[in-house]
Amino acid sequence: MTLHIAKPRPIMMHSARKTDLRAQFAALVYRVQNDKTQVLLITSRKTRRWIIPKGWPMSGLTPSEAAAQEAWEEAGVKGITHDAPLGSYFYSKTIKTRGGPMPMPVMTIVYPMQARKLASKYPEAGQRRRKWLSPKKAALRVKEPELAQILRKFDARLLR
Repeated sequence: MTLHIAKPRPIMMHSARKTDLRAQFAALVYRVQNDKTQVLLITSRKTRRWIIPKGWPMSGLTPSEAAAQEAWEEAGVKGITHDAPLGSYFYSKTIKTRGGPMPMPVMTIVYPMQARKLASKYPEAGQRRRKWLSPKKAALRVKEPELAQILRKFDARLLR
């Protein structure tokens, strides 16, 4: 029996209400040095808390391609992104509305990305900090419990 896995398809964008559940795609950027896995965390622009690169779907790109694009724009990373996600996590993003700030639920799907190049010049350079950490140390720095669990369990050697 042969197992056929469907190729990811580009996303076609549809409109949604501001209070609808939204999806984002994130890159868990990693490298292996001296047989030890390291992951890259970046700071958010407004609150300066530690996160992984993530962003909204991009019309015409697959979810993993959108995650890779966010990794470039937010962290200056180019690499190899896997099409199969590691997992997902939820968080609440505060958005501005006419009636004042409002929480918007966001589900973030995480794709592993092996770093091949780390640039010093990239779109959001100077707006964020970058830091390589072990997955366990990275898990202690992020706010979202489900993301912390994905980080704690991550081992790049299992992706080869």
